[in-house]
Order: sequence, then structure tokens, then C-alpha cells
Amino acid sequence: MKSVILGIHLREEDVEPVTKAMRVADLFASTVGVDDDRPLADRDLLLEIAGVRAKLLDRATFVAVRYGLSVRDESELATKCGDRTAKWRELLIAHREEVEMTLKAPPAAPTARPDRRDFESGSAYLRALYAATYAVDVDAKFRARIEETLVPRATQHRWMRDNTSVELAMLVRRSDLDAIRDAGEELRRDFTSVPFLLSGPWPLEVFASDDHQQ
Repeated sequence: MKSVILGIHLREEDVEPVTKAMRVADLFASTVGVDDDRPLADRDLLLEIAGVRAKLLDRATFVAVRYGLSVRDESELATKCGDRTAKWRELLIAHREEVEMTLKAPPAAPTARPDRRDFESGSAYLRALYAATYAVDVDAKFRARIEETLVPRATQHRWMRDNTSVELAMLVRRSDLDAIRDAGEELRRDFTSVPFLLSGPWPLEVFASDDHQQ
């Protein structure tokens, strides 16, 4: 039997009795026990874990752990996560009353991905790839309205891009979730030609990582 780690929590009561807690330093990991011969990609298991995560988020904000991390015991968990617990604790205290929301939309004018064969050096290719990705953006009027309606309701926000989509990640107070959803419905009514997905709430993930693209 292995334990799949779902998230990192400030208090043990944030985890139990929803699921089993495992201590890591002065924090607690939420876990789901899985038989050794059961694949982690099993559809029923994924649905079960999604349900547990939702219940955990209802109790308190937590730091999401990339799916697939599994351990045998607290000793192995400490080995795999111990160097990050101080940062996690800081995040959990600072953002205990906040959750993440995301808005994802296609770019107004998709750009073609550079062809590696057109460049003499890897560095030139990477510069071109970065430039092409950074050029991706949503409709200008749509983005302006987002900046007027959604962004002011977020305590922090990040715009992220790839060649196929633009995503706005927001850190939002739980008390502002209804206002965020209402603003999303206004966007949907006013920009019927712009498909987008406003989703959440989610645990801390984007804002628990230093790896992001503005």
C-alpha cells in the first residue's frame, strides 16, 4: 500500500476526518491510500481524488502537490518534501483565506511556433520561441475589460501564455468568489464571440511556484 499525496496543509484538522493526514516537519500532508498494483491513472481513482481535494479545499486552503507523488511513510515524505516546508508554511499562513481562480482563453491571433530547423543555434531558436510565445494575447478589448473587472478583485494575478492559449491566474479572497463569478458572467454576456473558461476555486498552485511566465 502506498500513500498518494494530495496537498500540504497548515493544521491536522484541515485534513482529518476528510482523509488521512501525514506529518511533514510542522505541516500535514493529505493522503489517499492506494494498493501497489493499482495504476495512479485509474479513472475511478482520479475521480475519487478530485472529490477528496474539493472537500479539503472547503475546509481550508492548501498547497497543491503535483499528482503522482506517492510515499510509503513519513520518513520518505520528509526526504522528498522536507526542503520546501518552510516556504509552504509561509504561503499557508499568508494566504489562508485565499484560493486560486483561473481564466483561460484562446489567443486573438495565434502565432506559429518557430521551426528549429530554421535556426543555426539553439539560443537563437529559444529567443524566437520566447518572442512567439510572448506575442500571444487575447482580444485587446476583452483583456481591458478583464483588467477592469476581475483583476481589481484579486490580491495577486499572473498572465501566462503558450502558443495556444492565454491564462490569467488570480489569488482571490474566499469572500470575493461570488463577485468574481458575477464578473465572469458579465464578460460572457458582453463578449459572446470570445470563448473562455473561468474555473475554480483551486488550492495554491500557481502562486506556490516561482516557475511562471508573465
